[in-house]
Amino acid sequence: MGDSSADGNPSDGETPLHTVTVEEFSIDTTTVTNTEFERFARATGYITEAEEEGSSAVFHLAIDRDSSQIEILGTYPGTPWWLGVAGADWRHPSGPNSSLDGLADHPVVHVTWNDASAYCRWAGRRLPTEAEWEAASRGGLDGARYPWGDSWDSDNLRANIWQGEFPTINTLGDGYLLTAPVRTYSPNAYGLWQTVGNVWEWCSDWYDAEFYSKSPGLSPVGPPSGTQRVLRGGSFLCHDSYCNRYRNSARSSNTPNSSMSNSGFRTVAR
Repeated sequence: MGDSSADGNPSDGETPLHTVTVEEFSIDTTTVTNTEFERFARATGYITEAEEEGSSAVFHLAIDRDSSQIEILGTYPGTPWWLGVAGADWRHPSGPNSSLDGLADHPVVHVTWNDASAYCRWAGRRLPTEAEWEAASRGGLDGARYPWGDSWDSDNLRANIWQGEFPTINTLGDGYLLTAPVRTYSPNAYGLWQTVGNVWEWCSDWYDAEFYSKSPGLSPVGPPSGTQRVLRGGSFLCHDSYCNRYRNSARSSNTPNSSMSNSGFRTVAR
């Protein structure tokens, strides 16, 4: 595990390189889709935290700013391209006027770590540890930067990330401003689709970069000082000028009750 290409931000805790052994497990070939999450919501009556809160974080270019029905609740410190939007949730990913039309096979978004865990309990599965996630994303390519190898070919895109000038101009070189269908591009050697790009994926671990660097191969057993959970894989907003975390070893985090329009999850089981 870890960054073998010197690409990562040291504060993310991608180093030192270390060996981890995981037991055999199964993992979803794709992130959970809107169709799959809707099946869960209908069967259980589950209400997500964004629905209860009445708002969620939406990328600014996804919003129809001319609509008088859109209530912008504010921005987020250091990331003005993220807007708190009233009425944004998994059923309304770009705000209250949006819907899931045409998005059945896209990853469900605006789900918190707690929401994802509730889905897992219903499905009889669980969120992956980040060691499991990274082992699966690598597809057997030890030390590789991406699920398919080390090189990035702009003429042969393999992941849904930002093209253009972040965060204002997206050339749509891959055809997508926001999420892509979960089976877009090609799977890795293990048959997993889009482990990097498209949406960040929740993992079971608590996030603690300092612990990770000092205790490679282990995970915090309880909430560290930051009380955040791990996210892996990057999203459609990743761009080298801002966030090059569309890599196997890249790490990020958020609080377990946070939701946004670029995070989802996949499940595992022993």
